[in-house]
Amino acid sequence: MNPSETRPDSTSSRRQVLSKIGVGLFAATTGPALVQAQQTAAVHAPIQSVKRDPVAQYVRPPFRPQRQPWPALAGQMGPRPDHGETSYQGSGRLLGRKALITGGDSGIGRAAAIADAREVVALIRAAGRKAVAIPSDLRSEAFCVRLVAESARQLGGLDILVNNAARQQNTESILDLTTENFDWTMKTNIYATFWLTKAAVPLMPPGAVIITTASVQAYDPAANLLDYAQTKAAQVAFTKSLAKQLAPRGIRVNAVAPGPFWTPLQVCSNQKDEALAQFGAQTPLGRPGQPAELAALYVALASQETSDSTGQVFGGSGGAGFP
Repeated sequence: MNPSETRPDSTSSRRQVLSKIGVGLFAATTGPALVQAQQTAAVHAPIQSVKRDPVAQYVRPPFRPQRQPWPALAGQMGPRPDHGETSYQGSGRLLGRKALITGGDSGIGRAAAIADAREVVALIRAAGRKAVAIPSDLRSEAFCVRLVAESARQLGGLDILVNNAARQQNTESILDLTTENFDWTMKTNIYATFWLTKAAVPLMPPGAVIITTASVQAYDPAANLLDYAQTKAAQVAFTKSLAKQLAPRGIRVNAVAPGPFWTPLQVCSNQKDEALAQFGAQTPLGRPGQPAELAALYVALASQETSDSTGQVFGGSGGAGFP
């Protein structure tokens, strides 16, 4: 799909597309960082160090009642998530790398790629980098294979794969969890990770990196996220096992396990109003994380500076202690 066919000022364009095809995908060739919108000057420009109180850095709960049909739009959330569009400053560590990021139109994937695919593409192109938006359904093996091949073709190679797109639904009882919804979660979170990675490995040179977005749900699963938590635990095992397989090829494999983060996933997963109002309040910092706060972690894992790290899971949970 041509990114120009959707408009960032349209509140329905992303939803109309994704409601038909399942999951939006995003491929980008990165410059100095996976999130590069802020740095349009020379890549070696001095970076200002700003010291802030992390407790007060972002809005704290309670949040207003809000629900959206799947997939939710970041622009309609209150407060709107910070994906790093203006707050993130690139570091030059990934200059020339080519990356495929799934689910990059919003949430953590958007932060790692830097709620509409065209808007994300525009941010990356404004930084002088190439970006390609490819929306479709990750539940299709054939599409996953085509996505990897097309990304490598358009970007001139593939150095980084970020398996980030995910499906989450709140279901209070296993008796209410339908086979259809269970299958949707498994296909999106587990099968797609397998299909994309299997297709990508033959195209990746030594020094390439695979990063999967897991979750603290893999370690401390909530009662109402039965299917989602299973998939995140599986992704942790997948990361550790695959890292051992690919180490001789010089390909590193790691995972990030975020805690509560303020993304569109939270307002379309059927959470109770009282739970959403206090989302993130249980963490030591007393608030949910913002996607921009995870961007630097993905960049670090993709960079050569962490060349000895493989088979690891890195947490980001506001002090909750996981993993």
